[in-house]
Amino acid sequence: MADPRGFLRYRDRELPARRPVPVRLMDWREVYEAREKGTLSVVSRQAGRCMNCGIPFCHQGCPLGNLIPEWNDLVYRDDWQEASERLHATNNFPEFTGRACPAPCESSCVLGINQPPVTIKNVEVSIIDRAFEEGWVEPVEPTRQTGRRVAVVGSGPAGLAAAQQLTRAGHAVVVLEKDDRLGGLLRYGIPEFKLEKRHVDRRLEQLRAEGTRFRTGVDVGGDGPEALGVEELRSRFDAVVLATGASVPRELPVPGHEAAGVHPAMDYLTQANRLVEGDWVGDPISAEGKDVVIIGGGDTGADCLGTALRQGARSVTTLAIGTRPPSERDDSQPWPTHPVLFEVSTAHEEGGDRSYLASTTRLETDEDGAVTGLVVARTQYVDGSRVPTPDTETVLPAQLVLVAMGFSGTRGPGLLEQLGVDISSRGNIVHDGNWATKVPGVFTAGDCARGQSLIVWAIAEGRACAAAVDEHLMGSTSLPRPVRPGEKPVTV
Repeated sequence: MADPRGFLRYRDRELPARRPVPVRLMDWREVYEAREKGTLSVVSRQAGRCMNCGIPFCHQGCPLGNLIPEWNDLVYRDDWQEASERLHATNNFPEFTGRACPAPCESSCVLGINQPPVTIKNVEVSIIDRAFEEGWVEPVEPTRQTGRRVAVVGSGPAGLAAAQQLTRAGHAVVVLEKDDRLGGLLRYGIPEFKLEKRHVDRRLEQLRAEGTRFRTGVDVGGDGPEALGVEELRSRFDAVVLATGASVPRELPVPGHEAAGVHPAMDYLTQANRLVEGDWVGDPISAEGKDVVIIGGGDTGADCLGTALRQGARSVTTLAIGTRPPSERDDSQPWPTHPVLFEVSTAHEEGGDRSYLASTTRLETDEDGAVTGLVVARTQYVDGSRVPTPDTETVLPAQLVLVAMGFSGTRGPGLLEQLGVDISSRGNIVHDGNWATKVPGVFTAGDCARGQSLIVWAIAEGRACAAAVDEHLMGSTSLPRPVRPGEKPVTV
């Protein structure tokens, strides 16, 4: 146990300082102050609050099965290098989860029953950041080569996790990415202020050094000049992993949704990330000087909010169709479930308005077909459905509307149809209990198979899928299987 009295002596959560709002709105850097070695005592103190429970429910909260009490104990004892080893034993990319995961492990922390839970996420990211600074993160090269070739289609967190596991098992792995840069959602879906892309690049350097090969700009199953035909894909590789994500946006089914100035959130975030990378984008979607309305109150909506504020929006309003969540757990969300709570993200700190029970009924446009306003009514619940309340409509001015209502499936009908895999009614790739599609040698993992989910689930599924592929190719496997297909978080 780290500190037998730690949870009694230190009862508050301590997190790193955030840069002042007026300062961070002037750039795209991460919102937190740089972690100096001299401040790591705060992290050690928080790690010392871990009770090393007889049944560590934080393991249940994390689909990766992270050894949280173990690396908390090591951090408290100032053995950061061994803590990094324990962290990497279950998680390929803790620098990603430590920044972009909503931390269901903290919701399951036993200390959270009657105290604020341990700052597990901050301990995690502090370990990996120090590990990179100290040079402890090194390539893990395979001890043998199997002679088998595996293609991974998609370079998001699921695809990269599967690729790294399979490379380390001795297979020749090639990651095929349709975009011009690697990283998928990590690269183009998450804003720079939330995840600086240097973290992605340095991890990709490790994968390359281990032997994973990457090809960008490859449209698998497409018909362009850079396309790779499905027949060639199947003939050149002994197995294929589909990790293409779930990027088909849900549509806004109201009159006027096709107006100019109405965009899916991911199109907006992708362009913004490209501009930060220094790319030229013709006629970019910009919030500068505009009244912006974001439809959807989740993480993607918050990412749009922070981006719009940095672009100089005149006003930003975020709409959520449901009721405002409670600030603390209620009886409907008991420990150790991951509760839906009212949260103030770093983007919400920076500005904008939030409106709940807001049902969009139509969009107003000018004579040129450009959006000028959003007509919103108060939501009411009728027979379990959320519908607009008559005679409660108001008009919000808007020259830019961003639809952040989630995703309804995976793209790539050319690839999926040509391969012959089945697609569920929810738009996900159908697979069996071993991550295999009905097409021999073709496996799938991540959001394209599970549906829209958390980055930690994508990494866990990528690792588990890699074990299934290794077993398919070699007859047996020693790779870990942290989750099973269809596994869900604990709910009531």
